[in-house]
Amino acid sequence: MAYIDELKDHVGHEIGVSPWVTIDQDNIDLHAKNTGDDGWIHTDPERAAKETPFGCTIAQSFLLVSHLVDMAKALQLPNEGVAYSLNYGFDRVRIVQPVKVGNRIRGRFELKKVEPKGHHGLLVYLDASIEIEDDDIAPALVAEWLAYLRLEE
Repeated sequence: MAYIDELKDHVGHEIGVSPWVTIDQDNIDLHAKNTGDDGWIHTDPERAAKETPFGCTIAQSFLLVSHLVDMAKALQLPNEGVAYSLNYGFDRVRIVQPVKVGNRIRGRFELKKVEPKGHHGLLVYLDASIEIEDDDIAPALVAEWLAYLRLEE
């Protein structure tokens, strides 16, 4: 599989940084409606301003995870010879700090590992993180994310 050798050249390197995305209350409320994750800390700006140390609502953890999909469009990997790719799941996801309404976030991706999977596939391991603009303390999220690549025969 020549493609795996080509990908291995990128292991240990950053392979994409997404554009900034603003987390607004409409985005949070829509996620709450679609998933049922509608706790007041996410959906009640007045109460969150009074009763939390954040002074505002915060994004749901799974809203952040779901943003990885769009952010991954920034990945810069060779794709010649790839028939399709599928989300293979996560080996690790940690929410390191909350994202406040109004914050801007972006994804950063590093290729961690590549290994054969079956006769015509590969597992790609990504170290993914979501950064908060102007916050150098810690990322909002860190994850080891896996993708399955089906190679053309």
